Amino acid sequence: MARTLITPREPIWLGGYAARTKPSEGVLMDIWAKALALEDGAGAISVLVSAEILGFTREMSEEIARRAAERYRLPRERLILSATHTHSAPVTGGLLEPAYPLDAAQKETIRRYTAWLIDEIVELVGRAIGDLAPARLFFEQGLAGFAVNRRRVGARRRPGPVDQDVPVLAVRTPEGRLRAVVFGYACHTTVLADYLINGDYAGFAQEALEKGYPGATAIFVLNAAADANPLPRRSVELARMYGQILAAAVREVLDGKMKPVEGPLGAALEYVDLPFQDPPSRSQLTAQLEHTDAMHRRHAQMMLAILDREGRLPDRYPYPVQVWQFGPSLTLIVLAGEVVVDYALRFKSRYGWDDTWVAAYANDVFAYIPSLRVLKEGGYEGGGAMIAYGQPAPFRESVEELIAGKVDELVGRLRGAR
Repeated sequence: MARTLITPREPIWLGGYAARTKPSEGVLMDIWAKALALEDGAGAISVLVSAEILGFTREMSEEIARRAAERYRLPRERLILSATHTHSAPVTGGLLEPAYPLDAAQKETIRRYTAWLIDEIVELVGRAIGDLAPARLFFEQGLAGFAVNRRRVGARRRPGPVDQDVPVLAVRTPEGRLRAVVFGYACHTTVLADYLINGDYAGFAQEALEKGYPGATAIFVLNAAADANPLPRRSVELARMYGQILAAAVREVLDGKMKPVEGPLGAALEYVDLPFQDPPSRSQLTAQLEHTDAMHRRHAQMMLAILDREGRLPDRYPYPVQVWQFGPSLTLIVLAGEVVVDYALRFKSRYGWDDTWVAAYANDVFAYIPSLRVLKEGGYEGGGAMIAYGQPAPFRESVEELIAGKVDELVGRLRGAR
């Protein structure tokens, strides 16, 4: 285990909300990056990192992975870079760049913080590997009920699927003492929306668990939460309460009977190209420069700059799909971007409700990932968010089947090799 404090040392723009008009004004609670290193009986080392930020960009993940491979000989498929997606942490890299009215000084502050964060996480990975000690792993799931399908807000006619499972991976010493607990939930970390840095409900949940289990490290992994919000929200009291509810669900699992997790730990990471719909023309983008909304104007400027530099807009995006297979015990599917709940329900139905964990917001947060249903319904998750994310157009209708096909390929390969 290893952890490092990543609270910024100066005021900085906070990510996630386009409505903010100024940098941070203080700290409600510190934010952290934490790492769990696992070595199986065959000597293969794998590292899970969870950081209390909005997301890792592709460039950030590639740089961290490159350095981890050079320094620690850690293969890319054996490194998970997960973000809790708190909307009360600094902007990192160019994530959601069109959403923010940043001046040159604010962009420089973000650049400095991002470079420092990358250095910290590379060191964190090394410290976690250096902290290896004999351990036993256990897995089980609980339930928590505060996630609400947010697409029904203002459109109650829409379906309201949610994933309220709370997967829990316990790491214990050979004597049985809890050393770490990794837990997940599928709900946006968006209770709070002010100018104070914090980890939102997930930060409060980790804090509560670490107080309840002295000496143990609590690590939160956000699941397929793109279309789920904690409701009601917008108060510190609610954020703390949801954190306590989630921590109580984890404690209930830890205090009950959990299944042993066996090795070896197989890992795979591959990319599948997700095609965009037809992009806007240069004349359409030029017209968009006069849009009444500043975010649309910034998006048009970004797209026109790409056209000037490269002669065309991208027609696809390389999407990373990662799977860790813990012997016959647990399948961890790790997806990039803001993934809607349909994927989690689909994959758990296919691979096993009791021993499949579907995580998201990992390795590259670059867009919302709609299912075919959500894409056809439209709305923010169905394509509107591509403006904020600086993408040229929504995805084509093949998006869900392309991702599902790659997941099926990797899960089949790893389960066949165990």
